This record gives sequence, C-alpha cells and structure tokens, in this order.
Amino acid sequence: MGVSHISGGPEKWSRRGILAVLGAVPAAVLTGCGSPASASDALSATPAASTDSTDSTDSTTKAPTLTLSPADGSQNADFTSPVQVTTSFGALSRVSVTADDGSTLAGSFDDSRTTWTSARNPYSGTTYTVTATATATATAQGAIEETLSFTTRTAADTFVGRFTPEAGSTCGVGMPVSVNFTHAVTDRAAVEKAITVTADPQVEVVGHWFSDTRLDFRPEEYWAAGTKITLTLRLRDVEGAAGVYGTQSKDVTFHIGRAQISTVDLATRTMTVRRDGRTLATYPVSGGDAEHTTWSGIMVISERFKKTRMESSTVGLGDEYDIDDVPHAQRLTTSGTFIHGNYWASSSIFGAGNTTHGCIGLRDAKGGGDTSEPGYAFYKSSMLGDVVAVKNSGEDTVDPANGLNGWNMSWSDWQAGSAF
Repeated sequence: MGVSHISGGPEKWSRRGILAVLGAVPAAVLTGCGSPASASDALSATPAASTDSTDSTDSTTKAPTLTLSPADGSQNADFTSPVQVTTSFGALSRVSVTADDGSTLAGSFDDSRTTWTSARNPYSGTTYTVTATATATATAQGAIEETLSFTTRTAADTFVGRFTPEAGSTCGVGMPVSVNFTHAVTDRAAVEKAITVTADPQVEVVGHWFSDTRLDFRPEEYWAAGTKITLTLRLRDVEGAAGVYGTQSKDVTFHIGRAQISTVDLATRTMTVRRDGRTLATYPVSGGDAEHTTWSGIMVISERFKKTRMESSTVGLGDEYDIDDVPHAQRLTTSGTFIHGNYWASSSIFGAGNTTHGCIGLRDAKGGGDTSEPGYAFYKSSMLGDVVAVKNSGEDTVDPANGLNGWNMSWSDWQAGSAF
C-alpha cells in the first residue's frame, strides 16, 4: 500500500502544496487602575504566566495524509479490485482518476468522506493519474492536494467473442445473435452479464449457452421486420476462466429487413416462399433420398455462395460426389445441409422425387447465369437470417446447435440455457 505522508509545521506544508490558515494574533491587553499601557508596551510585555510543553505536535497544525490503493507509483498493479483513496483524518473534498486514454473512473465517498472508492475496477495495461484533495478538521484549518499514479498489469491470457451477424448488416427475421468465444468459458454468469442484446421495438431477448464457447441470443418469436438490434460487449477484463480475461468493449448494431419464411414440404416436393405475410413464389424442389434424408425443422440461412465446391468426403459420405461449381448455395446447417441450385440432375426430378444426399435442390443452370431458373430466383430473393422450414422429410428435427437453428427449442427450454 503506497502512502503519501505530510507532517510537521506549516513550513513543511508549503513545500507540498499545503494551504493553511493559523489563528490571528491577540489584540493589545488593557490594564485597570492606572494609566493605560501603550500599544507597543502591550505587544512587548512579558506574559504573567506561560505553559511549557514537550509535545512538538500541535493539534491545530496537523495535516492529513493520503493513502492510495493500488500503491502510488506501482507499475504492475492489480486490476481486479476498485481504486481507493483514503485520508488519515479530516475529509476528502475531491478525487479524480484519469486513464492515459483520457477516460475517467467515477466513484463515491463513504459517509464520513474519509474514503473514496471507484464504481468499477481499473482496466488492465493502463496508467492512471489520481488527483485528490483532503481538508483537515475545522480546528486544523489545513488542506492538501496530491497527484499520484499507478499502472495496472496486462493480462497474460485473454479471449474475445466473435459475433454473428456482422456489424451494420441487414438480416432476415430468423437471425439470432451468436457469440463464439476463443477460449472455453467457465464463469458463464460473469460473461453473460457482460453481454446484452437489445431490440427497437423493444422485446425480451434471452441468452442460451450451447457450449462453453458459444452463447446465442434470441426473442421468443422471430424478430419483427424493421427491428434495430444492438449487441453490447463489455468483456474487457471480465474473467471468463481462471486467469483468462476478455478484451472487448464495443457496441454493434444490425437491422432486420423484410420477413421472408420459406416452407419446404418434401411430401409434395415444393417450397412456398412467403414475404411479409404474402406468397412470393412456389418452386419445385428435390430433397434427400431414403438413405440420406433431409433434416426437418426450422433452419436459418447462415452462409451464402454464388458458387462453391461440394465434396462428399467432407460430410462423411466417402467419394460419392465432388462438384466444384455448385451454384447459388445457401447453408442451413453446420453439418453440411444447403439449399442450392442443381444443374447436373434431370429437370424432371424437381417436384417429382427426392434424390439428393440431404440438401434441398432447385433447378438451375451451369454457371448460375440463367435468371429464369428457380435456383437463381430464390438466391436473389434471399438474405442471411431468412428462415427455411422443412417438413415431411422422414428425418428427425435438426439439433438446435447445428447451425443457427435455436428456433427448434421451446421458449422455456431456451430460457433454461441462460446462466441467470
């Protein structure tokens, strides 16, 4: 604990910036029964009595001392506790704490004004300047102002949260806010408390932990079209795991566009696209065959590619296919389910049979340049965050963690996954 001491008489105070006012000189003493003494006589007269004292410290000339925590001048100070300034006696009249980036730490005095405590902890890897003023008791009539400083240590191990969607983007009504952490989180409550998602128009938004590295946020129902969503990250110096601290402090906004929800019925092999409550289009499709059924349930478009390569080996299907120019591919699951254009199958299968390896196929042209084809038209009408719901596929409902597909959980189950 670094201590700055000021002691001794007023001549010492002046060297440390002390302000002091001492008692006034007594007026001339008048005597009775005789002629009055002159003013000069009165000032030079020897007192009738005097008092000797061996105590060299006069209570009326005592000045405060200030104590800073972390210690004044420390270069590797802890950043996990608040800043405190304490006076030995008297009262603190003013305290300011300013970081080297110009930001300040707010704080408050205790009831006696002998201690000031910051409202939050200092940041790591930061130099702070502390200016404090203390006044002595009314009897002492003295004051001291000191400027102190300290530098906090830098965290050795850190983590960040990589978020989806991107800042400033416009997405469909099914887009959750998904945060993936670069280090496993053990203190989920501390991390979740440091992240908030708010919506305008206002709606309740709740977090759900899918794993120790993934936290998603969503409302009970799909977002309303036109909603503005703000992700607030206050992870800087939050201890997510033992000795591992966050580094982010930022706000991110994105918007919800129009409401487009597409329903794929693999019994009729059709997809109906509805936008803002009206039917936009109906397309013939082909889904997974009996050996490679398509997941059922609510899925959200999480990636979009005008052209991409698809290899069966990447999804555990050996060497069954390798197509390097699949047009208009939009990802629905992490495990490899896409809705995409298909130019290599006979056009007669679309709307007539389910023949894919689990994806949803729409008729398309090689190269994807034919604007009249369903694959082109659906891709052009879509955006990240749009909902594609699959029914009658003969397969189980997709795992909510497989992609951005948390809508397959009931609201009560979703809430149960929060740390609060």
